[in-house]
This record gives sequence, structure tokens and C-alpha cells, in this order.
Amino acid sequence: MSDEKVSLEFLAAQMERLLHEQRLLRQEMDVIRDDLTVRHGMVQRLDGTVQGLVTEVRAMHSRHARPERRVGKLEEERN
Repeated sequence: MSDEKVSLEFLAAQMERLLHEQRLLRQEMDVIRDDLTVRHGMVQRLDGTVQGLVTEVRAMHSRHARPERRVGKLEEERN
């Protein structure tokens, strides 16, 4: 170990540097948190859109299959 003495001014300067870095990191974390919130909202919206599309496609399939079922039923009755 070194026998050099550390002054209070040096320790104070180091503490100020660390506190400044901590403030910068917190600011960056706030930006990242906001970005994540926005992206989360985008994903939720897209998920809702996909779910809506799935429902719509199922309804369209059912609507298009209805005449086929009717024709099939009429053909069965005819035979």
C-alpha cells in the first residue's frame, strides 16, 4: 500500500464526479424507460390489430362457407 495521504478535497471531487455520473445514468434510464413504454404500447396495439384481423378472417370464412353449406344441403335434399 502507498503511504500517500488523500485529502478531503480529493475525496469530495471524486464524490462529485460519481454523483454526476449517477445523475447521467438516471437520466438515461428515464429515456430508456420512456422508450420501452412507447414500444410496449405499440406492441399492444399491434397485438390487438392482429387479434382483430384473426376475428375478421374467421367471420369472412364463415360468411363465404355459408352459401356452400346451403348448396350442399339443397343438393342432399334433391338426391
